[in-house]
Amino acid sequence: MSLGRRLGSPPIRSDARRRAFVVTGNIVSDAANEKLILALPKGRILREAAPLLAHAGIVPEPAFADPDSRQLRFVTNLADIDIIRVRSFDVATFVAFGAAHLGIAGADVLMEFDYPEIYAPVDLGIGRCRLAVAQPAEMAGSDDPRRWSHVRIATKYPEVTRRHFAARGVQAECVKLSGAMELAPSLGLSHRIVDLVDSGRTLRENGLVEIEHIADITSRFIVNRAALKTRSDRVGAWIERFREAARAA
Repeated sequence: MSLGRRLGSPPIRSDARRRAFVVTGNIVSDAANEKLILALPKGRILREAAPLLAHAGIVPEPAFADPDSRQLRFVTNLADIDIIRVRSFDVATFVAFGAAHLGIAGADVLMEFDYPEIYAPVDLGIGRCRLAVAQPAEMAGSDDPRRWSHVRIATKYPEVTRRHFAARGVQAECVKLSGAMELAPSLGLSHRIVDLVDSGRTLRENGLVEIEHIADITSRFIVNRAALKTRSDRVGAWIERFREAARAA
């Protein structure tokens, strides 16, 4: 199912209708009083998200900005919201399973996992890049993608890759890598890769050229659908805050 279809509001699963409780020390509080957890990705997107957080009124504790800190959960200036900092691919999983209620995730991650539990109401306009197919420059002159029937692809995005090629009747054999995709063609792992492309410099420096565009990518503000149902006022208010922050950026 496409990312666009995930922006609707399918029925909440029965277990999401049950009253949620959190235990903190000796205090048991219901979902209405539970802290909201905002999951943020490490790296470039986090840097670009910083002005949006400030505009939304969220100021993390000093350790959040300390590059030597191993801390992963941070309090903020707001008593009812904490931040966790995780790998970009893990943001969607934390939000989908309800470990975090809010998050910022790239459309590439949302497309790959396609979690029905996630609602992505706000395009934040940060982390702009594209998902593309690339291959060695020496192949590009003679290769005709229209003649492909089977391809082997090294990628971090096997599900997106399979769907992309299946749409035109091509079988994609995906070799899952977490990084250094550009090495795959030169070492014989695969002739082609699917990866995020920004300026294209990494491709050029590794003798590769972009041959097919799959999708334009930006980061989205995401929420857990069950949290939106059980904490509609609080979660809805954060959706509006981040929507306004994105407009102001």
